[in-house]
Amino acid sequence: MSFRAPRPEVSAQPLAEARASAPGQPSARKILAATGAALVAAAVVLATAVLPAEYGIDPLGTGRFLGLSALSEGTSGAISPQPAEYQIDDVEFVLGGYEFLEYKYRLEQGGTMVFTWEATRPVIYDFHSEPDGAPEGYAESFDTGQTAQANGTYTAPFSGIHGWFWENPGSGEVTIKLTTAGFYTAALEFHDNDSFARELKDRRGP
Repeated sequence: MSFRAPRPEVSAQPLAEARASAPGQPSARKILAATGAALVAAAVVLATAVLPAEYGIDPLGTGRFLGLSALSEGTSGAISPQPAEYQIDDVEFVLGGYEFLEYKYRLEQGGTMVFTWEATRPVIYDFHSEPDGAPEGYAESFDTGQTAQANGTYTAPFSGIHGWFWENPGSGEVTIKLTTAGFYTAALEFHDNDSFARELKDRRGP
């Protein structure tokens, strides 16, 4: 009489199920979810940082808020072509006690100028601009104070007239000397409720 040992039972579990249930192996659903999350994160970084910084495209406004939009300008923003030659101007004003005047230049949007002015003693000043088409009396102020000297550069944010208001805060005379160079096309003086154009110097000389 022969004796045959019983065979062990073998599970018929499919290989794919066995692999899916093996510990440490991510499921296909988890892989798809991780891939989707990575794509969303990449799109957010693209829209909020890469496009504003590299190409100046700012669909969400985050580039302007974070200061990234300026990076897209690179060295290309170092040169600002102008439609005409620059002008120079050198004028002097004498203000009596408590007198005031305004002196402004005609500048198109993006036009630039450099300036220096000095007074024999501190005066009240206000650098402001009047946009083309603005209501009468409307102006945007960019720099105000009381001093005897100022130097700087200015780039017109819009087309219009741009310049200074000066007031003598004391009873004695004050002399103000202004020197500028820039891409303006006209100079205007406003004094005693009247205005008139100032002739600009030819930068090439006589």
